[in-house]
Amino acid sequence: MKIGKLALAAGLALIAGTAAAEVKVGMITTLSGGGAGLGIDVRDGFMLAIKQSGRDDIEVVIEDDQRKPDIAVQLADKMIQSEKVDVLTGIIWSNLAMAVVPAATAQGKFYLSPNAGPSALAGKGCHENYFNVAWQNDNLHEAAGAYANSAGYKKSFLLAPNYPAGKDALTGYKRFFEGELSSEVYTELGQTDYASEIAQIRASDADSVFFFLPGGMGISFLKQYADSGVELPVVGPAFSFDQGILQAVGAAALGVVNTSQWNKDIDNPANAAFVESFQAEYGRLPSLYASQGFDTANLLISAVEAADVSDADAFRAALEAADFDSVRGDFAFGPNHHPVQTIYAREVVEENGVFTNKIIGVALENHSDAYAGECKM
Repeated sequence: MKIGKLALAAGLALIAGTAAAEVKVGMITTLSGGGAGLGIDVRDGFMLAIKQSGRDDIEVVIEDDQRKPDIAVQLADKMIQSEKVDVLTGIIWSNLAMAVVPAATAQGKFYLSPNAGPSALAGKGCHENYFNVAWQNDNLHEAAGAYANSAGYKKSFLLAPNYPAGKDALTGYKRFFEGELSSEVYTELGQTDYASEIAQIRASDADSVFFFLPGGMGISFLKQYADSGVELPVVGPAFSFDQGILQAVGAAALGVVNTSQWNKDIDNPANAAFVESFQAEYGRLPSLYASQGFDTANLLISAVEAADVSDADAFRAALEAADFDSVRGDFAFGPNHHPVQTIYAREVVEENGVFTNKIIGVALENHSDAYAGECKM
């Protein structure tokens, strides 16, 4: 597959494929500024799967949303109206997803989410053309609450940024955590100084801390928390303990337990091949986000092999069948097009000088989401 580059006004676009495309995909993701590593990993995982498929009939146009909702909306409009894409994907942040997905699906486009899974799109706001290939936002946090119960924690201090995914995070943890809450604090999105919040933790009566701070926010918090001398155990979702983040955090993350639907040591042939090929292609270990991009592309490929995208009903049915080998192992969609899957507890360890995660148990098995019953499709 040949990859050409075009400099466009909104940023860099990569167009994969030179033959007449049967399916045109618009990927809007974060490739610059805070959180760029997440979008880069989604992109790289997605494009690896496209490359491995050997198909030259899938064209992918990639644009940088700069983590700005207005930019994401402009890019989506251009992709739908000018680029004439059939499928959209790529968005990392839930506030951007809420700005783009409803309008895209209302225009008859398919949206495959490799990351953001806001509750508003899982329940009453679900749509037959919207598929989430990662998780519903609450899921990994629900698993963290379940793990905290098994660890014997009785009183948790909760911390998350004030945006849709942050609110979903604390909602999810509280849904499964059986203990009491010491405090529930929302920070600014993109915040990097956590002195005030750490002081509140120090003064609290909590016996544990649950936090959701993705990307650079998590790096800043963990480093400052480790330097603070506060020794309360920390639990979180994979988003703050993913492969790229761990190298920046370093030893401060060792021993922390986090929850994820994927890890590099999940024992199945598809995952082993993915980890090996991703390292060979990009020279780094894959992250959770890379695995989600890879699965999203393979879901798309499975649908392209089974149906023509111009036949929306047939293409939708092919997506619903999810007939592909997921790196997670068993994978299926629930009635609201969100995954039913196992979520693991992972511990941060050091292997051959590299900080990484290893699975230490199952937090929730064959888990769905709390909003599926509200979805009427």
